[in-house]
Amino acid sequence: MARKPRDYDTELQALMERAKKLKGQKTTQLGELVQVTGADALPVEALAGALLAAVEQSRKQPDAVARWTERGEAFFRDGAKRGGARKKGAGPGDAAGGAAPARPRAPAAGGGA
Repeated sequence: MARKPRDYDTELQALMERAKKLKGQKTTQLGELVQVTGADALPVEALAGALLAAVEQSRKQPDAVARWTERGEAFFRDGAKRGGARKKGAGPGDAAGGAAPARPRAPAAGGGA
């Protein structure tokens, strides 16, 4: 029996669409993270500057990332217990069916020395 040939163009198109969808979800989660932390109250230029400083600091002081990670984990853990900073339907990941927020791989600003 002959094998059915694969439609590589269709498979590639499906993969490209999935990649686009994942990128959109990541963008949404990052925007929600900015909102839930209150960083959306900062001017865009200040937020960009803080993020750039965090990236620079993470290169010079890798231990800063560990401190930021601990602080971020505590923020989500404590916010979930109290219901304080994270209101139902307003946290990262809620747009993706209520799943836990994806942890950003880049360091967040504001938690290091």
